[in-house]
Amino acid sequence: MSTKPRLIIDTDPGQDDAAAILMAHGLAKRGLIDFIALTVVAGNVDLHHTATNARIICDWAGEKNFPVYAGAIKPLLRPLVTAEEVHGKTGLDGVELHDPECPLQPVHAVPFLIDTLRKADDASITICPIGPLTNIAQALTLAPDIVRAVKNIVLMGGNYFEAGNITPAAEFNFYVDPHAAQIVLQSGVPITILPLDVTHKACITTKRMDVLRQQDNINGSRLADILQSYERFDIQKFGLDGGPLHDPCAITCAVFPEMFSGKNCHVAVETQSELTMGACVVDWWNSTGKSANAYWVTQVDADKMFAELAESIRYLP
Repeated sequence: MSTKPRLIIDTDPGQDDAAAILMAHGLAKRGLIDFIALTVVAGNVDLHHTATNARIICDWAGEKNFPVYAGAIKPLLRPLVTAEEVHGKTGLDGVELHDPECPLQPVHAVPFLIDTLRKADDASITICPIGPLTNIAQALTLAPDIVRAVKNIVLMGGNYFEAGNITPAAEFNFYVDPHAAQIVLQSGVPITILPLDVTHKACITTKRMDVLRQQDNINGSRLADILQSYERFDIQKFGLDGGPLHDPCAITCAVFPEMFSGKNCHVAVETQSELTMGACVVDWWNSTGKSANAYWVTQVDADKMFAELAESIRYLP
């Protein structure tokens, strides 16, 4: 059996999602991952736009037949909250878009996930959710037997040491569907969480974007345009030197875990209080005595991460 990660990305593109997806396609071309499929969820924008964007990004990567599956149109129990003020009306502000050639598969994302995992070997597939966790929670709820095939869920979401980015208490992905996040955390699957605590240490800078712009391909400058459009919101809101590049952290961690460090902890998500909805409670010092259910990441070698991002984009058209 191949030792390289077999990846399914669950996504709501989104500008930083675009970076993550392009990076994954580049990693596949480098022979470092087996990139199985994209499953798509409503989040940054509505499902119509996230599914369209996922296919456009696959076109950009030269993968016009890549399998893309649309999933949940809304969170499990709450109305959908989007982030158009960050990502723009289409979700991919900053570049010209086209009608995608990459087709949308006729199967819903959740039955695709269930069927794929049931056919897979034990602990053979890594799932990288970089949007709200609705699709993943539905799959785990409808088919708990699929847990055996999941090697790891490496997700971007949550916050604890950093303030929230959608409310004072909560990070966007967990806030949009906190019930789904809690279901995933209670599933017993090995989970690695890339929260705001670490993604705010992986910031877009002019120097890092210049490396992309200097590449001899279309996607380098295209991605730099997307990310520098996206980062303006975070610079203005959070006073950072450059916008944090959230979602590629999850992809990078799934492939290069040695670039990251953190701690095994018990993590729970608030699902009752409107004041703190979606907030994470991370038992950093094991105050409760509860068993750890996630690896909570707090540190990244950001220079190495951006170097791997740039190298992966270099393999694209």
